[in-house]
Amino acid sequence: MLGRKDKVSEGRLTAVQYILLGVFLVLAFGLWRLQIAHSDYYASLAEQNRIKQVPILAPRGKILDREGRIIVDNYPSFSVLLLRDQKRDLNADADLIASGLHIPPDELRARIRRMAAVPDYQPMFLKDDITPDELAFIESHKAELPELDIINVHRRLYPRNGFMAHVIGYVGQVSEEMLQQPQWELYNPGDIVGMSGLEGYYNDILMGKNGSRQVLVNSRGKEVGTLSDVPAVPGKQLRTTIDLDLQIAAEEALEGKPGAIVAMDPRNGEILAMVSRPAFDPNEFAVHITRDEWNRLVTDPGKPLLNKAIQAQLAPGSVFKTIMATAGLQEGIAQDLVVSCGGGKTFYGRYFKCWISANHSTHGSVNISKAIYQSCDSYFYTLAEKLGISKIAKWATMLGLGQKTGVDLPQEVSGVMPSEQWKIKNFKQKWYAGETISVGIGQGAVATTPIQLARAVAAITTDGSLRRPHLAFPDQFPPGFKQVASYSEETKLPIDEKNWITITDAMANVVSPMGTAGRAAIKGIDIAGKTGSAQTVSNDLKKKMGAKEKDLFKDNGWFVGVTPRRNPEIVVACLFEGGEHGALAAVVATKVIKAYVEKQRNRQTLVAKAGSGSQPTANKAEVAAVWHEGDSGSGGTPSDKLGAGHFTIDATGKVKPVAAAPGVANARPAEGGLQTTESHPEMAAPESAPAAPPEQPALQSDADRPGSEPQTQQKSVPPKPRNSPTKPPSQPAAKPTVEPAAAVIPERQP
Repeated sequence: MLGRKDKVSEGRLTAVQYILLGVFLVLAFGLWRLQIAHSDYYASLAEQNRIKQVPILAPRGKILDREGRIIVDNYPSFSVLLLRDQKRDLNADADLIASGLHIPPDELRARIRRMAAVPDYQPMFLKDDITPDELAFIESHKAELPELDIINVHRRLYPRNGFMAHVIGYVGQVSEEMLQQPQWELYNPGDIVGMSGLEGYYNDILMGKNGSRQVLVNSRGKEVGTLSDVPAVPGKQLRTTIDLDLQIAAEEALEGKPGAIVAMDPRNGEILAMVSRPAFDPNEFAVHITRDEWNRLVTDPGKPLLNKAIQAQLAPGSVFKTIMATAGLQEGIAQDLVVSCGGGKTFYGRYFKCWISANHSTHGSVNISKAIYQSCDSYFYTLAEKLGISKIAKWATMLGLGQKTGVDLPQEVSGVMPSEQWKIKNFKQKWYAGETISVGIGQGAVATTPIQLARAVAAITTDGSLRRPHLAFPDQFPPGFKQVASYSEETKLPIDEKNWITITDAMANVVSPMGTAGRAAIKGIDIAGKTGSAQTVSNDLKKKMGAKEKDLFKDNGWFVGVTPRRNPEIVVACLFEGGEHGALAAVVATKVIKAYVEKQRNRQTLVAKAGSGSQPTANKAEVAAVWHEGDSGSGGTPSDKLGAGHFTIDATGKVKPVAAAPGVANARPAEGGLQTTESHPEMAAPESAPAAPPEQPALQSDADRPGSEPQTQQKSVPPKPRNSPTKPPSQPAAKPTVEPAAAVIPERQP
């Protein structure tokens, strides 16, 4: 028992009591601060420590050709995200992150600073298509770097070697700078969007809708559960009008030559093939193109990023003479115009040479037909003087020159069709009559694109039917989709039947021994077209150049051809930059025409399919036919003689199909039943073979084609002639049957 001397003094006891009271007050204040004053803040931190928002990126839709074969596919890869809502000091972790992901630390910090204005809940894409060692780094540092996450991304797999590069385009990520532009303000940083070509034009269709996933994580960052899952909606497939077989033929025909090719169906405006050379590899854009590679592309003198089919504005040269002939005949001037070509003519005190003078020759007496197939400059100089610039511009504009065609690709240019109003508007000067002379042969201020010339010649050879070129079938889009509102529209131009026959027959003679492209003729195919050679600099300037400089400014070669000559099934425009002669461009273009015709001829008919079986005769189709001879009778008058026959044809359809675009199929396992072409063994089967549209019979009449009405014979209005490409007549027939380009006229049977 304590004595009086051992008792605690009252002062000490009071001090201890106050100390204890203070401690409890501090604890109470801390508890109030944590649970009441800052409850929302700490609740948010606690929630963030256990819930993680993971984006799910939607794969873009595949791009297919007209038969459902894959042109553009996707492949899986991993991307690294920086989650900025983790309330961590990202700058402090920057060095460690940069070293593990092989990113310069300064670049990483700069990107973090630029993202400061973006809401924190939006993650930042750090790196795409990471390597296995970078993936291992992230997995091993989850506890130290919880702000890093990995997501599965579907990257674009494009054809290799620039195949269809300008048509397809490429994709890229939405950057912080792009968000400041109106067209990108609704996107998020890191979104994959189309930048050019079909990828850009139909981005809204190809781009899906991203999803998201909320997951529970423990203190080590390991996922232990899922709270919510909003799946991504994949983008829709895009079926194009491109024919892969024809595209391959066009790519091979233009290989190693700078220029462009456009192949179009004049009956509906469907683009069957489009090539521009030189090209680029869009696979370099699928992940992230380096600055050095980008600089190389933009400084390349060959302009590989330029789609020359729709963006090369160049003088059309003598191809423009088909438009001049149409204007001259429709205005009633060229029918009786005969010009004596002595190697050139003088107009307004200046002598204008004809190209034939370089061969120390002349064309002699020239009418409109001879002027077309021998491309007499003297004749068209004279015709231009008589027409005047107003009438020339009127018909050229009606045929689509000087304006965009409306093709479904971004950044198409309009070209130039000069006129009096054009010169006053752009140069505040009057038009001089002497300027019209050069316009008459497609020089001067005239500038066109290959697709414009293809459309114009298609309109002339289809008796005035002007269609809008397009690369996608409009029936696959939702109603009211603005991009395809006018794809089926047709503008009908008034072209007299007699003038139509005169022009198309003269164009058929271009590809003959007496024409300018005789070496481009193909036996058994009725090809009509027009060659052109266009200067790139004036003759006076070229005289001042040395030999090396002249090589840089060689004339461009042009050719636009169709088959058959009237109401054609295909028109092909070819630009051969530096080709000097249109005959060389004609050889390139007719290779594409030949590929089209051969494919139509080799396609199995519905009659043959119906008779297929195990019988020896199952691969034969019995055919009866009646045809017009098409040859002139005695005295040069048209013959009314008809031929008839009963015969059988081979219908085995021995064609190895192309399964996908070059380089796309290699990344996918081949499926049974699909074969590769002999010339392109790298084209294996795609990942999945989409259902192809129903096959059409190889031989169709106009009455069988969609949208056509049954034809009835009318004695008062005879049908306009349409010739077979397999047996070109010397004179237009009175009432020939309608035959497609693939029709084969057999020898007469008794």
